[in-house]
Amino acid sequence: MTPRLLASLAAAVFALALVPLGPARAQATQPAAKHVLIVVTNHADLGDTGRPTGFYLSEAAHPWHVFKRAGFEVSLASPMGGDAPIDPTSLDRTDPVNAAFLDEYASGNAVPTRPLNDVDPASIDAIFFAGGHGTMFDFPQCPAVKAKTAAVYERGGVVGAVCHGPAALVDVTLADGSHLVDGKRVAAFTNAEERAVELTDAMPFLLQSTLQERGAEFVPAPNFEANVVVDERLVTGQNPASAEGAAEAIVVLLNVSPD
Repeated sequence: MTPRLLASLAAAVFALALVPLGPARAQATQPAAKHVLIVVTNHADLGDTGRPTGFYLSEAAHPWHVFKRAGFEVSLASPMGGDAPIDPTSLDRTDPVNAAFLDEYASGNAVPTRPLNDVDPASIDAIFFAGGHGTMFDFPQCPAVKAKTAAVYERGGVVGAVCHGPAALVDVTLADGSHLVDGKRVAAFTNAEERAVELTDAMPFLLQSTLQERGAEFVPAPNFEANVVVDERLVTGQNPASAEGAAEAIVVLLNVSPD
């Protein structure tokens, strides 16, 4: 090999060493954050009671806090989009997590949301349905709730719901025609808890009974005690006390241990 050729090779190696890493290679070392979509109700009237309702604040705020602490991206949606009402009975601003959520999102007693139909299920790793009595009126009838939930689950994502949030699951069917909850262990606000809060007659259906009719194995705990049930990639919680635990279970399923 001639001296001139050796010099040319050395110059080429030196030039390659000066080339910076391209954006694609640099990004490969930093995986994208997981994305969790929290879905809340748009419904504001508690049946024919004349009382207001909406989503239960802590059932969105505490999961939001868990997901953010895990480093996840979190966004909010609702069946119709726009302002989603907060159940006034849940507006406990002395709870620091509730207060942080309200500071982040709230405009008065509502939060702005995207229409669920506008969400690409391929863009989210988990979909989580917060509870509140309003969910019983709009979640089951919403075509986007059914379609997006099935799409997330069937592409390997996680589906979660707490308290009355599992109303979103009662009519979700998979590609084989089966109900998502058929044969799965689930928790939700129980018939006994509905009687205890004296709202059985105000509800369009009883959540526990309807989930059981769809083939779910219902797993109850004593009234208002925390109870989280995980079956494959389905996470359900019984009541407000179960919201944080349900979110932590989703974090674990998405392969990040909660603090």
